[in-house]
Amino acid sequence: MQALVIVGHGSHLNPGSSRPTFSHADTIRETGVFDEVREAFWKEEPSFREVLRTLESDEVYVVPLFISEGYFTEQVIPRELRLEGWDVSAWESGDGVSADHATLKASDVEKTIHYCGPAGTHDSMSDVIVRRAESVTGDSEVGDGFGLAIVGHGTERNENSAKAIEYHTDRIRESGRFDEVRALFMDEEPEVDDVTDFFSTTDIVVVPLFIADGFHTQEDIPEDMGLTEDYRRGYDVPAEVDGHRIWYSGAVGTESLMADVLLERAAEAGADVRGLSDGDASRGVADD
Repeated sequence: MQALVIVGHGSHLNPGSSRPTFSHADTIRETGVFDEVREAFWKEEPSFREVLRTLESDEVYVVPLFISEGYFTEQVIPRELRLEGWDVSAWESGDGVSADHATLKASDVEKTIHYCGPAGTHDSMSDVIVRRAESVTGDSEVGDGFGLAIVGHGTERNENSAKAIEYHTDRIRESGRFDEVRALFMDEEPEVDDVTDFFSTTDIVVVPLFIADGFHTQEDIPEDMGLTEDYRRGYDVPAEVDGHRIWYSGAVGTESLMADVLLERAAEAGADVRGLSDGDASRGVADD
């Protein structure tokens, strides 16, 4: 038997924080490729510490629904899962965006744990960001004449936080699909407050690289960009700001295509997902 465990941060303050984790787990559960699918959280129940004890499967694939490598993915989650012999070097990620997977044992359960890198640094996240731009504009060919801003939190406490944003920015820029592509941040330069200063295109799609919608994506960023003076009054999409049209998408982690990223992480760690083809998870389809 094989199980998939999706681990997220969760929140005591924002009840919607865990919604994408449950939603993507439901999508993957419906495909039937795993015998068991579980969710676990740092700030909500079920907890990281208990989740392995709820499983019957011998082979367990753990995929963090986090944006970047760092404190939670490198220290908190392995500690709470009690992964024997864990060391971050097992991921062989020297650049902060290349974590793949490591196979270990949990110290108090007879299970093999395949601990995967965070969803946010997987190459397929670039596709999810572009899909988000397509969704918010209603244009499956969006790109020509548009700028794309990928927004991260940014923090001096974790340099990898910015690396994930810049990694996907570079990949999408190199694809040539959008006229301009830039990485912007809430808490470090260049800041999202000045988004219109960084683009010459009239139309700018803004995609926050956050897992869930919450205070930052629903309140801080819209107000910082000038979409509204008070988030409680709402804002238009697109909204006119300093002669530009801002197409603000909300958190990328709510995009249904995220389920495929989680499946790809598990498959690359050895999970048997035969019967699924690209895009099947987000469509909730499994072959007979």
